[in-house]
Amino acid sequence: MDASQIANIVGTGAALCSMTSFAPQILKIWRERDASSVSLRMYIVTVTGFALWIAYGVLIKSWPVTGANTVCLVMSATILALKWRFSRRGAAAREV
Repeated sequence: MDASQIANIVGTGAALCSMTSFAPQILKIWRERDASSVSLRMYIVTVTGFALWIAYGVLIKSWPVTGANTVCLVMSATILALKWRFSRRGAAAREV
């Protein structure tokens, strides 16, 4: 196996880990209908970072960088949207 194949295997493993890392958090938030423990600032920075990685991937014409980070952006943005959705629901319940 040459260095390029090893690099591709490592890159694929890293992309898969990154892409699947958000799934447990999304499922937990959805099941519990609670995102109060999620840091809003951290996910804003995370979403911004993935958007920048996508721009970088496009600029260097690397579809693996662009594709993996697009999936990560969608998943981290989902967590951000759920944070917003369930925070509003909790605020409305406290007002009643």
